[in-house]
Amino acid sequence: MPVAEPVGISNLPDQRYKIVLNQGATFTLMVAGESGLGKTTFVNTLFQTALKDHDDPNERHNKFTSAHQTVDISIVRAILEEKNFKIRLNIIDTPGFGNNVNNLDLWTPIIDFIDDQHETYVKQEKQPHRQEKKDLRVHACLYFIRPTGHSLKPLDIEIMKRLSTRVNLIPVIAKADTLAPAELETFKSRIRDVIEAQDINIYTPPMDVDDPASAEHSKQLIEAMPFAIIGSEEEVEVSPGNFVRGRKYPWGVVEVENDKHCDFKKLRSLLLRTNMLDLVLSTQEIHFETFRSLKLSNLNEENKGENGTSSRLKPRRLHNPKFKEEEDALKKFFTEQVKAEEQRFRQWETNIVTERNRLNQDLEEMQAKLKGLEDLVKKLQLLKK
Repeated sequence: MPVAEPVGISNLPDQRYKIVLNQGATFTLMVAGESGLGKTTFVNTLFQTALKDHDDPNERHNKFTSAHQTVDISIVRAILEEKNFKIRLNIIDTPGFGNNVNNLDLWTPIIDFIDDQHETYVKQEKQPHRQEKKDLRVHACLYFIRPTGHSLKPLDIEIMKRLSTRVNLIPVIAKADTLAPAELETFKSRIRDVIEAQDINIYTPPMDVDDPASAEHSKQLIEAMPFAIIGSEEEVEVSPGNFVRGRKYPWGVVEVENDKHCDFKKLRSLLLRTNMLDLVLSTQEIHFETFRSLKLSNLNEENKGENGTSSRLKPRRLHNPKFKEEEDALKKFFTEQVKAEEQRFRQWETNIVTERNRLNQDLEEMQAKLKGLEDLVKKLQLLKK
């Protein structure tokens, strides 16, 4: 019996590949965290180019107005091309925080920005012409953690909880070269314990059981979280004629792309090489669809009249569309944590004052004894004469 000739449907993936190659892709990365943790340096290191200037007052930015305050959120746009494939890259640089005495609600501009991008996209979906949609939905958010070596601060916990319900959250430990290897592993373990205890949902790479190599790579990425990173825009010489990106210290060189020194290569692989598509799809299928369904559900409830008929009510802006009860509980928890910290600092201040008084008293006693010994020496010298 003659073998049937293929009808040609196997060429569809090749056709799809050509369409995607011509269209390119859009990827939006947000960086958040306290001031002074090297977010700008890391972005420039990640893409191996000066995408963002350091503290440039003339830097191009967009002013984003939230429901609570106006804040400058920097939006850096670039087009990267590799092997004839173009990607439209958006870097969202959020304002640093942690410098104020009162840090209450400082996360609001970041949360509002993420929510507003979802809402803008929902509105564009309803328009008659949707060919030129502007998409600034955040596909991944890198949250920078200060390398204290202790644990997550209450402020970090609060912000990470709110971000994790809206975006693919990826925690990173900044300036990892300030901690010894043993200290870094202990710090990672403590952060993982807090993330699990506080039920913070961080991004987890999917495991492909049919591909052992891919599954093993995903396992390595999961075990490395939170990623300990080092950023450097300079190249240092490690041997004659051999230059690498890193930081030079009197005791040696820390290499950015050395897996023994930090997790930079693992994080770059997750963001750009192996999991970018999953980050984009999970943003569309999970975070955006959740926002969209909640948004439309609330609008439908508002537009219902007393008799079940539709009324012409104006749609209200959803400041926080997720888990109102949980947010109230988090606010209460955060307030209690702040009070506990204030009490601890007051006790610490009292202990310092007490210790200072004791040391002053000991100093006075030692000075008195010294004076007595000096007088005794003078008397002995007079007797010798």
